Amino acid sequence: MKFDSPLFDRIRVKPTQDRRPKTGGPGCEWHGCKEKGTHRAPKGRGRENEHWRFCLDHVREYNQSYNFFAGMNDAAVMAYQKDALTGHRPTWKMGTGKGAVRPDVGSANDAFGLFTEGLRAEQKERAEAARPIRNAERKALDTLGLDTGATPVQVKAKFKELVKRHHPDANGGDRSTEDRLVEIIQAYNYLKSVGFG
Repeated sequence: MKFDSPLFDRIRVKPTQDRRPKTGGPGCEWHGCKEKGTHRAPKGRGRENEHWRFCLDHVREYNQSYNFFAGMNDAAVMAYQKDALTGHRPTWKMGTGKGAVRPDVGSANDAFGLFTEGLRAEQKERAEAARPIRNAERKALDTLGLDTGATPVQVKAKFKELVKRHHPDANGGDRSTEDRLVEIIQAYNYLKSVGFG
């Protein structure tokens, strides 16, 4: 590199003085103030992208009295806060809307059953109501002292009650009801295996 080049003299890393024009900047928009407007303050609801320019003292005064929800009733404030959780974007419950799995399609699009859980429970209830009670189920229900219209919750509750009544520990070690306890446990296990427990 040649140090005696005429172009080399004009290259400066840092100029000796700042050549950018200095402007006073916007003035404070507070009525009667002559200071520079160095701080921004929001103009209000519905004008989110617009701002006032104030000096430090006036922006502090403005912020102390600013209320975004002024003029809104409590229900409107709650609705706004609820929408703010999702960034004011529309949302739908899972399993509804355009992407919902239809019951006639099955679970082809829903491998884990996230969207059709409610549908499956409803279909299961219909299937249980429509299917006939077998003799073995009838006998097991009779052993527990229940009729054929018993629900799984009723079966479980009755089983717990009978176990507490017939268990030898509850009878002071008396083993005379042990055979009845075995029948109750077998009946409950059978009912549990066919979907009653």
